[in-house]
Amino acid sequence: MGGKNDMTKVWIASLVGSSIEWFDYFLYGTVAGLVFYQVFFVADDPTVGLLLSYASLALAFFIRPFGGILFGYIGDKIGRKRTLVLTLTIMGVATVLMGLLPTYQAIGVAAPIILIILRLVQGLGIGGEWGGAVLLAVEFSPKEKRGFYGAFPQMGVTVGMFLGSGALSFITSIVSPESFVAWGWRIPFILSAILVIFGLWIRKGLDETPSFKRIQETGEVTRLPFVDIFKTQWKEVLIAVGGKVVETAPFYIFSTFIVSYGTNNLGFKSSQVLISIMVSTIVTTILMPFMGRLSDKIGRKKVYIAGVIGMILYAFPYFWLLEQRNFAALLIATVLGLGIIWAPITAVLGTMFSEIFDAKVRYTGVSLGYQIGAAVAGGTAPLIATWLLVQFNDSYVPVALYIVLTAIISLIAVFTVKDKSNQELDEFKNTEERTLQRV
Repeated sequence: MGGKNDMTKVWIASLVGSSIEWFDYFLYGTVAGLVFYQVFFVADDPTVGLLLSYASLALAFFIRPFGGILFGYIGDKIGRKRTLVLTLTIMGVATVLMGLLPTYQAIGVAAPIILIILRLVQGLGIGGEWGGAVLLAVEFSPKEKRGFYGAFPQMGVTVGMFLGSGALSFITSIVSPESFVAWGWRIPFILSAILVIFGLWIRKGLDETPSFKRIQETGEVTRLPFVDIFKTQWKEVLIAVGGKVVETAPFYIFSTFIVSYGTNNLGFKSSQVLISIMVSTIVTTILMPFMGRLSDKIGRKKVYIAGVIGMILYAFPYFWLLEQRNFAALLIATVLGLGIIWAPITAVLGTMFSEIFDAKVRYTGVSLGYQIGAAVAGGTAPLIATWLLVQFNDSYVPVALYIVLTAIISLIAVFTVKDKSNQELDEFKNTEERTLQRV
């Protein structure tokens, strides 16, 4: 590898793999709000079925930290590249099997049990994928462009979501609601196999990152990254957990909870909600590299905090817009929240996390902090929001306050972070520079 073309190959590999992982993952989140409570989590009260469906969504978030530990260990021991091939394969197989799974009506209680097992396998895969994709981009980047390149794997979240929303929007527009529930939802799950094969092909020719090469050359590969991280950098793990909260909970409110809330409470068609989400992901995807580049100029912390403050100020206006109950207001509300205000937070998060951990335990550190934060705030967000609606007579006020609370937690967490924008990523800078010249 060498030169400009190789950096292009790196960011494409980190973006493509991450996009495929999140395409698979968000298919589940969206279909959970539309279908699964009818075909897997069947109950006399549809609200109970919906809560069970969202609980299955939440379960995988709690397995993600274990995926972070497992694949963090592998990534810090044998390298970033091999680990990313494993995570992509695991994720892809689980998703295809979901698309082939018989319903509750066909095989009874075995259906939701198998679905939950496959969902947990998805959680393990995504638990290791994100950290590897971010490190692939960050550890190859020159210091003055680390924020820019570090934004590309984050773009995979919205690209994957765009693909998932687009696939579901297309299917819901050409088949009847009854056909979609009966079989239409399965199509993108099964066809995701094509994307996985493409992602594995893209990653095949990658080299190992300069940071990991340097660790191998000096014999500094740690025996037990999980143990070492809590001996030396447990505070950084807590910072990453707290910093992740505002990036995750509002995101799932704007992208997953809104599917059921918009259709069941506000009278929108599911296709209208999906289109608004899809448009928002396009806006976010375009903005992310600009936000990453801005963080290279003014600092990661400033860009992140600006987004968090924006989230606090927007929590109530978001619901005021939704209450207008017309498609234009729905589109504006979703684009502002998911497309614009969320963009600076997520664009710099991966780079900022990577910069606070030592190279020997970086895969484990970023994965663990990110995935614990996702478990605490992400998978539970639609569940908590739905529960709050039930408890407070469909009032959106507690949900808006919940968004504000997540932002305050993250502001406190990153307060002590030392901004490392435009500084060397690793202490062994001289050797790393030589390595970069060779590759």
